Amino acid sequence: MDVKEIEALIKLLDDPDTEIASHVEDRLFTHGNEVISHLENAWEQSFDSVLQQRIENLIHRIQFQNVKNDLQLWQLSGAFDLLQGVILVNKYHYPDLDEQKLINQIEDMKREIWLQLVYDMSAIEKVKLINHVLYNIYGFSGNTTNHQDAKNSYLSQVLETRKGNQILLATIYSVIAQKLDIPVYGVNLPQHFILAYVDESQKDNFENGVIFYINAFNRGFIFGRRDVDSFLKQLNIAPDRQFYEPCSNSAIVQRIIRNLISAYEKSGSQEQVRELEELLEIFL
Repeated sequence: MDVKEIEALIKLLDDPDTEIASHVEDRLFTHGNEVISHLENAWEQSFDSVLQQRIENLIHRIQFQNVKNDLQLWQLSGAFDLLQGVILVNKYHYPDLDEQKLINQIEDMKREIWLQLVYDMSAIEKVKLINHVLYNIYGFSGNTTNHQDAKNSYLSQVLETRKGNQILLATIYSVIAQKLDIPVYGVNLPQHFILAYVDESQKDNFENGVIFYINAFNRGFIFGRRDVDSFLKQLNIAPDRQFYEPCSNSAIVQRIIRNLISAYEKSGSQEQVRELEELLEIFL
């Protein structure tokens, strides 16, 4: 589609006949990203609130489809890169996100730990070093005052404010650890999300080689299996293998999306709930 044709169609978006406007929107939608800059220019030059609203809706529709397509590809490709999966969820609400900026922020923290890492450190010493850098130097903490806020589930916001929920803090922690070849992985515990430090040589044995657990929400507090037992008992939930062993990257991204759905339900944002449920269907 050439520029003149795009601009001609955009002018028809404010047609009072909603059927015509809807048809025009569908035609523009099929061309995806190539029409976004033209739509943005038209929005800036227009004083028609109806046209502006239709342009905003169309841009969001295109950007949402981009996220959906990218998340499907990530899942079908094996979901190997957890950081990429979390960034894709982030782009649902922040489509113009600077991905490289987030990657650089993660790399900066990784480098800070790497500079102090000693080859023969024990597992506990490595975790204490990560804890020192993340919680003392960078000042990360659990957002206890506004825990249900959707921002706690968006990586860009957590990196900016240094406050987040259990799963985002644990994700940042495990991504950095794994980049340093420190075997720390997420564990999908009910009503909580924790980390497991794994002895890779014992992965096929009892508890998938888990040596101990880490609570990223509580400044990297280290605890054992008995504490998980007690937690499940308090919730009146029967112990299950999945509550003690590392989960997949796909499971982590699904849980982040579910947290967002819960946050938007509480704020009454039904359109966001519907769209996020659509993203969740990718994994079913």
